[in-house]
Amino acid sequence: MREAWPPRPGSSGAWPPGQHAPGRGRPVQSVPGPGAPGRTSPRDGLGRAAPWPAPGVSGRRILVVGADAGDGLSNQLRRHGHTCTGAAHGGAALQAYGSADLVLLDLELPDLDGLEVCRAIRSVSRVPLIIVTSRESEIDCVLGLQAGADDYVTRPFGIRELMARIEAVMRRVQWQPAAAAGPAQEILRHGRLRIDVGSREVSVDGTPVTLTRKEFDLLCLLAQHPDTVVPRRQLLQQVWGDSWSRRTVDTHVSSVRGKLGDPGWIVTVRGVGFRLGTV
Repeated sequence: MREAWPPRPGSSGAWPPGQHAPGRGRPVQSVPGPGAPGRTSPRDGLGRAAPWPAPGVSGRRILVVGADAGDGLSNQLRRHGHTCTGAAHGGAALQAYGSADLVLLDLELPDLDGLEVCRAIRSVSRVPLIIVTSRESEIDCVLGLQAGADDYVTRPFGIRELMARIEAVMRRVQWQPAAAAGPAQEILRHGRLRIDVGSREVSVDGTPVTLTRKEFDLLCLLAQHPDTVVPRRQLLQQVWGDSWSRRTVDTHVSSVRGKLGDPGWIVTVRGVGFRLGTV
């Protein structure tokens, strides 16, 4: 339904072409709603991402990369108020991610390896990225998180679970550890480990270590309590919010250990939680 403009003062006619009512933006051509006949995913026949449509009032611009670029998942996301565009190929994704609020990335792509696409995006952008894949082994999950993904979801999954994970990731985009509030705690040091909370940079013996948002938040929380065992539940609540599983923290701990170069940096206290170790 097209909204009618109010009549011009002193006139019963419509506003002339090229003008619009005071205080109102120019009218936007309406498009069919989610599920409307003829609605298709906004991409062309070559799998290239099409121009972004106007987003909804409360929705996000989501780039769906891979097999899910078709109507199935995209239509479900639209029903939840989001705006979607599809990229069937990794090359198209590397051209379109800059306009997205969030990227859903399949690892099985016809032209590029999904992990390489993830690394390429993360090397130049902090756009939230969730891997959505059929690869369910632990090593695949670890590799995906090490490549820079903010979360890793395996098929089959429910749309409610995916929506919860999307919102959890978006909530964490601007999250900063409490240590950032005070200048005395901007730099955390623990043996050869150095954490710059303000710039979110980590190094070991002066060598930079690249961590994802959640990996950094996990390590920073442990570093804030260097001589204390941090309960698993506290880690889950402060780093992952209300969307998590037991495997989530174990996978990220494993990933951080690998990136720091020694498993001794994070010590598991069975039945309790984790503490920062000294290597």
